[in-house]
Amino acid sequence: MSGPPGICIVGTSNAGKTTFLEKLIAEFERRGYRVGTIKHHHGDFEIDKPGKDTWRHARAGARAVCISAPRKIALIRQVDEELSPEQIVPLLGPVDIVLAEGYKKADWPQIEVCPPGGCTAPVGRKDRLIAVVGDGAHHAELPCFGSDEVGAVADLIVNFLGLD
Repeated sequence: MSGPPGICIVGTSNAGKTTFLEKLIAEFERRGYRVGTIKHHHGDFEIDKPGKDTWRHARAGARAVCISAPRKIALIRQVDEELSPEQIVPLLGPVDIVLAEGYKKADWPQIEVCPPGGCTAPVGRKDRLIAVVGDGAHHAELPCFGSDEVGAVADLIVNFLGLD
């Protein structure tokens, strides 16, 4: 994989992936890493606001619309097929690590977040799973962490991806 290394945070709906990812992002930023994130969504989505200039550009037929301000940009681009995390990474700019929420079928290493009560079976790729997170999480062959053990999970990721 070229570019910054990435890891997928996977799990069932409402397992706590976003909450855990928020903590993980903050931990990596605290350690001085520049973090990029990718959120996988199964359906269609709309982030633009009806009536705004960028919305009007897209509605008129623009395949890509970018809004730029002094401190941030946003790109909305139509694609013919779903992009893989590897295809999206170059759009993120200069980051040291990419944390993706979802992408259960991706080739990236995965950490599964279990809902309260634990996981019944892995939802991602068993051959890519490197750890399990969640209160009451248990796996016979993988490291398991409580949902508040963010520092320990970050250590595992740093070591696994060779970020030292």
